[in-house]
Amino acid sequence: MAVESVSVEEVSSVKHTRKSRSVIRDMAKVWQLYVLMALPFAYIVIFKYVPMYGAQIAFKNFVATKGIWGSPWIGLDNFVRFFESYEFWTIMGNTIGLSFYQLAAGFPFPIILALSLNYVMHDKFKKMVQMVTYAPHFISVVVMVGIIFQVLDPRIGLVSELLKALGFGSVNLLGQAEYFKSIYVWSGVWQNVGFSCIIYLAALAGIDPALHEAAVVDGATKLRRVWHVDLPGIVPIAMILLILEVGRMLEIGFEKAFLMQNPLNLQASEIIDTYVYKVGLASTVVNFSYSSAIGLFKNVINLILLLTVNRLAKKMGQSSLW
Repeated sequence: MAVESVSVEEVSSVKHTRKSRSVIRDMAKVWQLYVLMALPFAYIVIFKYVPMYGAQIAFKNFVATKGIWGSPWIGLDNFVRFFESYEFWTIMGNTIGLSFYQLAAGFPFPIILALSLNYVMHDKFKKMVQMVTYAPHFISVVVMVGIIFQVLDPRIGLVSELLKALGFGSVNLLGQAEYFKSIYVWSGVWQNVGFSCIIYLAALAGIDPALHEAAVVDGATKLRRVWHVDLPGIVPIAMILLILEVGRMLEIGFEKAFLMQNPLNLQASEIIDTYVYKVGLASTVVNFSYSSAIGLFKNVINLILLLTVNRLAKKMGQSSLW
């Protein structure tokens, strides 16, 4: 029996060795792909996973001279401080409201644009529309905010001049808190709708033409073809993108909100990202632990939203991330 046991182990070891060599040979055949993958992999490890080590300062009273390990542990005090802050509900309300507004306004427009372009027969016009809607994506955030300031300037801005021509007085839109969300969201829709549309155009190109031919033979109009052929064809990719969008709902973006902020619209423009910057770096008393706790809280909420929506999509029989 002992001999048989040893022989089985040897056979298993030989099979494992052969399998390992086979994997190495397969990797060697496409080594160029692994070289290309090395840089983004290193980026993710260095800038996404390594910084997780520093997340523990959210539970400490971090003192730079003592280091992370030397700083005293205070548990959930930083989180409690944020929850009990008089600014908590204002910041959360602005962040959540802006997130939902951005999702509701920004998600359907790329789909509508892609479906519209898919039925345009004139190639030059189609390419022109794609270029015009795609180009704003490459405008930097600083330049975009500068354009917004120029267009909405109450003295010489385009909107102000149009209002004057129509017999109305000029309005300082950036100085009124109630207009901040709309300006932020719709300028973002204009900037990114063309870029987001590309994914849906690629999905529409992958739909079997035989389905459209069969629909035409059955007498289906273009609207019917859109409803029964095109939309079902892009639902999987749309669901994946929706899950990803919900997973970063509280990740609105610091730069644009901060640059558009002023004392007059602060009541509507103060979000988690701008608040973290102010308490973590811009205040007279820098508090890394407090700002880290707020950032960690935001990321945990994003993770919960991602897992929840992904699970719901899976239960509904739709495409999911895993």
